[in-house]
Amino acid sequence: MATTTSITTTYAGEFAGEYISAALLSGNTLENGAISIKPNIKYKEVIKKISTDAIVKAATCDFDPTSTVTLTENILQPTELQVNLQLCKKDFHSDWEAAAMGYSAFDNLPPKFSDFLLAHVAAKVAQKTEQTIWNGAAATAGEFGGFTELLLADATVNDVTGTTITAANVIAELGKVADAIPSTLYGNEDLTIYVSQNVAKAYVRALGGFATNVGASGIDAQGTQWYTNGTLSFDGIRIFTANGLASNKMVASEKSNLYFGTGLLSDSNEVKVIDMADIDGSQNVRIVMRYTAGVQYGIGSDIVLYS
Repeated sequence: MATTTSITTTYAGEFAGEYISAALLSGNTLENGAISIKPNIKYKEVIKKISTDAIVKAATCDFDPTSTVTLTENILQPTELQVNLQLCKKDFHSDWEAAAMGYSAFDNLPPKFSDFLLAHVAAKVAQKTEQTIWNGAAATAGEFGGFTELLLADATVNDVTGTTITAANVIAELGKVADAIPSTLYGNEDLTIYVSQNVAKAYVRALGGFATNVGASGIDAQGTQWYTNGTLSFDGIRIFTANGLASNKMVASEKSNLYFGTGLLSDSNEVKVIDMADIDGSQNVRIVMRYTAGVQYGIGSDIVLYS
C-alpha cells in the first residue's frame, strides 16, 4: 500500500489563540508594536475618554467642586472573521519535504506539514489584517472599519487636506501634519506620525538631496545611501511606515490612543486543518480559521488625519 500523508488537525479556544496570534500580530503595524493591542476582548470593550475644564482655581477655605469633568466613550467591538481555504497537498509537498529533510535554506519552517500550511495561511491573514487596520471598510465583507474610515467620520479629528506626495513636497506636507498636532501632545514619548510607503520613500529621497531645501548631496553627502532601514523622524517626532496605509495618507497620534482588539483566549477561536483524503479520496486540504479583530481610538481631538 502506498504511503499517505494524513494531516487532519484541530485547535480550539485558547490553543487556537496561539495560531491566531501568529496570523494577526505578525503584520507590520502590530509586530512592531506601533499601536496598542488589547488581546483578550471577549465581546467588546469600552474605551473611556475624560475631559475637564480649567481645574486649577483660586484657593479658598472651602471645598468648591467647580471644575467640570466630562466622560465619553468609544466602543471597541472586534468583528468575527473567518478563513475557509482549500489547498492541494501536491502543490506544497516538494517545498515541505525539502524543509523537513534539511535541504532548504528556510530552516525555520516547521517539520509538520499541517504547521507548514498554517504558516502559509497565517502570512496571508497578517497581510490582510495590516491593510484592514488602516483602510478597512465596515461595509465590506471580511473587513472591519479601519482607522481611516473611523477618523474621517469624526468631526473632532484634526483634518489636513492632502495632495500627491513627492520628494519635492514631502517635507512641506509633513510640516502641515506636525503643525496640526495639538501643542499638549508635542514632545510626548509615544507621539508618532504614521505614513504610507510612498510618503516614506519620498522623505528618504528628499533627505538624500532630491528636494529643493536639502543639500544637493543629501545627509552626509551620501545621497539616498544614507538610509539603511533605520528609524525616521520629523521635527523630533517619530515616523512609522505603516504598510497598510493607503498612498498619500498620514496619521499623527500617540500610540496609546490607537487600539487593536482581538480575543486570543476566546472559546470561539478555531483553527482546523482537514485532510480530505479519507473523506473524498482527493489530495485537498481544507483550512478553517475563525477569529475576531477590530480597531478603535480614544480621543479624536488628539489625532491628525492627512487625507
